Amino acid sequence: MTAAPTGTTPLDPDEAAALIPRHIATREQLDEWEAENILAAERWLGGRRRKDVLDDGFLRDLHRRMFDRTWKWAGAYRPSEKNIGVPPERIAVDVRDLVRDTRVQIEQRVAPLDEIAARFHHRLVSIHPFTNGNGRHARLATDLLLATNGAPEFAWGRGDLVHEGDVRQRYLAALQAADRGDYVPLLGFVRSR
Repeated sequence: MTAAPTGTTPLDPDEAAALIPRHIATREQLDEWEAENILAAERWLGGRRRKDVLDDGFLRDLHRRMFDRTWKWAGAYRPSEKNIGVPPERIAVDVRDLVRDTRVQIEQRVAPLDEIAARFHHRLVSIHPFTNGNGRHARLATDLLLATNGAPEFAWGRGDLVHEGDVRQRYLAALQAADRGDYVPLLGFVRSR
């Protein structure tokens, strides 16, 4: 399989062996298969009346639905250390804290919804709860958070965030700035087209 794009989480051999479709031999085939799996998850979301994105069980279920035809570990918090994210033993607590904190921020209107959502996205990506697919999962979860609060989804630079390119580089740079406490680039990026 060809190399993964910059900024993606490397899989260890056991994680890579959990690939469900055995016919996949290239990165392009994997990307296409995962994209179809994510579309199926979006159809599932469309048929649900209740979408409580601020629930750790819902977040795990969302990831499972996004990748359940691709990876055996879909929807399960990662059991191993990665090049990003909190230690595995902290994931469940940190995700529960994130959803609780975000719920309070929305209820108390501590900031504009776009800022709360961008910070939610950054924090979810920073926790990096799953073996892979964290960026795609966090973007979809963030868009659900916005939609359930009556706001339009983010534009996310209206480009390809999965493959190498300018839009992906701007997204990663905005996340890195947020790592340093500067959310201005991320807030600009999420609504950019």
